[in-house]
Amino acid sequence: MSIFKILTTAGLVGIYSQAVAGSFGAAVYQKSFDSNTVIVHQKNQIIMDTIKPEQTIIDLAGHQVPVLKDGLYDRFRSNPPLSVIEKERPDIDLSWFKTIQKEKKDVGFATYSPNFYYSNSSITAIYTADMKLLKKLIPEEVRDIVKPISITPGRGLIAITAYAYHYCDNDSYNELSISIVTTKPNAGNWGVFSLLGEIKNKNLWGYVLKLPVDTELARVRGLVGYNLPKWLIPIDYSGKGDFMNFTFYDESGKLDFEIGGKKLDIETIDPEIVRSNFINRDKNGKLTHGYTDVRALKKATSKKKEDVKLNLTDGPLSKFIKSLGLGKLMRYDYQPEFQAALYTPEPTGNTKE
Repeated sequence: MSIFKILTTAGLVGIYSQAVAGSFGAAVYQKSFDSNTVIVHQKNQIIMDTIKPEQTIIDLAGHQVPVLKDGLYDRFRSNPPLSVIEKERPDIDLSWFKTIQKEKKDVGFATYSPNFYYSNSSITAIYTADMKLLKKLIPEEVRDIVKPISITPGRGLIAITAYAYHYCDNDSYNELSISIVTTKPNAGNWGVFSLLGEIKNKNLWGYVLKLPVDTELARVRGLVGYNLPKWLIPIDYSGKGDFMNFTFYDESGKLDFEIGGKKLDIETIDPEIVRSNFINRDKNGKLTHGYTDVRALKKATSKKKEDVKLNLTDGPLSKFIKSLGLGKLMRYDYQPEFQAALYTPEPTGNTKE
C-alpha cells in the first residue's frame, strides 16, 4: 500500500489539533480587523476603552476576559442546554451530542467536559519533515512515551491545520495547529505499521508544536484548563472563492503566514468518530493525557500540491515552518463541516492507548 493510500485511509483531518508543545510565549494584544481595536493586556488586566460594545468582561481564573455579551459562554460557561442550541441553530445536527454526557470539572475554574464544537471548518496539509529535528522538538519526558513516526528513512510527518470554529461552547474563534504525527504511548516505533495500527483503531496520536488562537477566551481556557501554552494573534478566515483561506499575523499585527486549501468535491461518507489523543504537561510539570473526538460530516482529500497554497514571510510562524525542512505534500484534507468534543486532560499514569 502506498504512503498516500495509507494517509487517505486514515481520514487524518485535523486529528492533531488539541495537543501541545511549545509556543512563542504569551500574547500581549489582540487586533480586530473589523474595527482596528487593540486589546492591551497588562498583568491580566484589559484597558476598558478598547472593549467592543458587543462584549462584556468576565473573570476566568483571575484573568479579565472579554466575551460576546449574551453569547453561549457568557450565559452558560461551557454547558449550554442542547435545547438552546436547537433553537438558535436549527440547521445543526445535534444527534451525536445527545449521546454524550458532560461532567463538571474544576480545572482552575469551573467548566464542563467535553467542550462541544457544533459547526466547524478546517484545512490540513501533511508534509514529510526532517526526523532528527522532530525528535528534538518533543521534550524528553514526552518522547519517553510517544515518538514521531518514521514514514521513510530520516523523514517523519508534520500536519499543518487551520481551523474556523464557527459555533461552539466558546462562541467562535480561529486556530492554527502545527503538529508531529506520533506513536501511541509505550509502543514500538514500527513506522508505517504503527500508523496503520492507529488508523485501524481510529485512535490517533500527535504532538502539537504551535497552537495560536485569536480570542482571549480561547487562550485563557486553553492555558489554564487544558495545560496548553496557547498565545493570542490576529487571524483572518475566508470561505469565499475557490479556496478556503487563513491568514495569520504576528503579535504586532504584521502579516506572518498564509495557508489556502482548494475547495474539493465532497466525498459521500457516513459520519464516523476518530479520536485524537495528546500528552502535555500541567502547571506542576506532570504529564497529562487528553483527547478530542472528531465527527466528520463533509470532507474530501487530495495529494495534488497545487491544491495547497503556502505563503511564508520572515515572521515567527513562517520561520518555524521553514525550519522543519518540509518535503513532499503527502495529503491535503478539506473539511468544510465537522463536529468535535474536547475532553479535559487527566494524569497520564501508565497510559497505554
